[in-house]
Amino acid sequence: MENPARQYVWDLPIRLFHWALVGLIGFSWWSAETYHMDWHRLSGQAVLFLIVFRLIWGLIGSGPAHFAQFLRGPRAIFAYLTGRAPATPGHNPLGGWSVVAMLLALSVQVGTGLFAVDIDGIESGPLSHLVDFDQGRLASDIHGISFTILQVLIGLHVLAVLFYLLVRRRNLIGPMVSGRAKVSGEPVAVRRASPVAFAVAILLAGTLAWWVFADPML
Repeated sequence: MENPARQYVWDLPIRLFHWALVGLIGFSWWSAETYHMDWHRLSGQAVLFLIVFRLIWGLIGSGPAHFAQFLRGPRAIFAYLTGRAPATPGHNPLGGWSVVAMLLALSVQVGTGLFAVDIDGIESGPLSHLVDFDQGRLASDIHGISFTILQVLIGLHVLAVLFYLLVRRRNLIGPMVSGRAKVSGEPVAVRRASPVAFAVAILLAGTLAWWVFADPML
């Protein structure tokens, strides 16, 4: 029986996605800064896998992880900002769109990395053979800019988490670890993750990530 003070919100796939992404973003930055480009490419492949998985899980996943559950229009965002919207498990209307912004920035980051070429033409992305040198350099420039944008989004995300923790006295980190969050009022039933859907998402995301980074000569 559900504890009335705490409710199941985040399924295990979303929690694994979240913390794996945190680690991989840090690792990708470190590997680029220290010129471990083989590791950087592997990290990029793993991030691509996570992005594709999250997009699929947003369509076939469970509860608040589903895009239809947290993407709301301007009216819902205004109601939330003015305090007129009831509290719901998962992302609030503003936070939902921050998820989209983060996924878009990550997609640009990984996508441009696939085609990027360094100034000497020595290090390059796995799909750089599909573009000429100038296009590869442009992809590299955008790759750097998109990482700056990603850093800004991450900073805003951290500030939002701290704001909720210190001002609104609401811990957003704990539920992303345990899967359960404190709720006010009556708990809302949240459908749990389907093992079959999880297997399908893993298979599709893994296949795409492997195919993109596979040796083009194979």
